[in-house]
Amino acid sequence: MGFSRAELEQAFTGYAEAVEKASATGDWEHFVQCFVEDATYIEHAYGSFAGHEQIRPWINKTMGTFPGNEMIAFPIAWSVIDEERGWVVCEVRNLMRDPGDGSVHEASNVTILRYAGDGRWREEEDVYNPAHFLTMVTGWMRAAAAHGTLGDEGRAWAAAVGVTL
Repeated sequence: MGFSRAELEQAFTGYAEAVEKASATGDWEHFVQCFVEDATYIEHAYGSFAGHEQIRPWINKTMGTFPGNEMIAFPIAWSVIDEERGWVVCEVRNLMRDPGDGSVHEASNVTILRYAGDGRWREEEDVYNPAHFLTMVTGWMRAAAAHGTLGDEGRAWAAAVGVTL
């Protein structure tokens, strides 16, 4: 198979820029367009999604509702490029907005991107520990509640999962 390092780097830069633009604007179509039409998205807590028509509603719902809608950025901590396989493996930092006290709340995942060519990806797989995310979000909710910045959706979510604020 094999792709050049330069092509993989350029596609990965485009992917990171699309995620940044999507998180800044709330328009996750930028993210969807990083993938070929028949791409597969594997998300260990939510399941697998086939093609744009399944990826699009999932990402819009996930990032448009709590806690996704409180995540403000997804910077890449590190990445490894496998030219032979056409893969990029990276650590993505999932950052929550400032809860009101300047504290930083984040949890990371490892993302495996499998390249299709022409600047687009055929598969993404996100690997993480949901318990770590829950611990991080719980801490963030408590800090936001203490500083009066936790909205109704966050309070409802906390109540639904049994988090005492």
